[in-house]
Amino acid sequence: MTTVPADAPVQLHHGVALPRWVRLVGPALVAAVVHVGATTAAADHQPDARPLDVLAYVLLLAGPVALLGRLRYPLAVLGLTAAVAATYTLRDYPNGPAFTALMIAFVSAIVLGRRWAWAIVAACYVVEVVVDPLIEEGRIEWAAMVAVGAWVLVLGFAGELTRSWLERSAEQARARAEEARRVAGEERLRIARELHDVLAHDISMINVRAGVALHLLEEGHGDADPEQVRSALAAIKEASKEALGELRSVLDVLRHGEDDRELAPRSPTPRLGDLRELADRARGAGLDVRIESRVAADGRDGDGTAVVEGDGDGVAAEVAAGLPAGVEAAAFRIVQESLTNVVRHARATRVRVRVRRTDDELEVQVDDDGQGPPGGDGRAAGRGITGMAERAHALGGTLEAGPRPGRGFRVRARLPLGGGR
Repeated sequence: MTTVPADAPVQLHHGVALPRWVRLVGPALVAAVVHVGATTAAADHQPDARPLDVLAYVLLLAGPVALLGRLRYPLAVLGLTAAVAATYTLRDYPNGPAFTALMIAFVSAIVLGRRWAWAIVAACYVVEVVVDPLIEEGRIEWAAMVAVGAWVLVLGFAGELTRSWLERSAEQARARAEEARRVAGEERLRIARELHDVLAHDISMINVRAGVALHLLEEGHGDADPEQVRSALAAIKEASKEALGELRSVLDVLRHGEDDRELAPRSPTPRLGDLRELADRARGAGLDVRIESRVAADGRDGDGTAVVEGDGDGVAAEVAAGLPAGVEAAAFRIVQESLTNVVRHARATRVRVRVRRTDDELEVQVDDDGQGPPGGDGRAAGRGITGMAERAHALGGTLEAGPRPGRGFRVRARLPLGGGR
């Protein structure tokens, strides 16, 4: 059985939490004022009752003082308040609201899941409505028995309903916290993939262009073509600037949290239209990159039906039009990671990027003519292919990666168009 922790804050509407000392002292103070003040006032109208003496006031205050420990020791406090109330009744002191502390302790114990509270209150009930009347008058007051019994049941069931509501609220809060942790984990995984893709690509380009610049300087022994060196250094500067911008954007998100609405990304979501620029960078590293795109009318390759084809250097606008943002971003990152792997590992000279759209899916295929690292399948190192596969699977798609027949490596991703909305 789930119980409410004793130190759990009580939430009011508008999300205000009562401090622990208020929850402890507040009810005890109210009970003390009611016990002493109201009972003293009631005693003036009961001349036949035993006058209030020091012991009477000790009993009236003992219950409220005991309430200070009700959250930690609910059954012990309930038993103590019941004993104090029974002693007060049996000594024939004036009738009054001397059971306020007992009622508060009873409800608190029920809310905290202590079912033995029913038995303790039942015993006190018997003393109050059966034993005491029999001792004093020799008969039972049936009207009082019914009234007090109904009042006990109302309080008990109110405590049970409160306990049930608090348990449901706690469970919902745990579910919300778990969902928030899951979403945060997925977001951090997405950010990690973005960071890997961007930095791996840009740093690979920097490495290649820096190698070109050094080769030119060493080969020329000081007579290298300044324009070639300048071009290589300019490419390094541009790639490093973009990498730093992407890194700063990601770190800002991590530093300030996902809920900071004032921190919009510094870079727009990658789109298929940006593949031309991506290809230009790869060409700067010495690759012959060709991008082809098409829209297939019926989803089949064999009949040669093509409504729109690209210009051989970019993605046709009709191919990218209306694509879900998630699908378009995943397609871009898959091509980016594939080109990065080609530059770093493949020892290739030519790369062909095909982007094909049907009514149901977007297909991205990257082929190169490289050989891959010695002893590997072409892309065995790192998490590049794993990250691409995770992107495709997150959208309900598939990714295939492996050597091509004869020579080279192929990456093919199929992304359903309904997966990124």
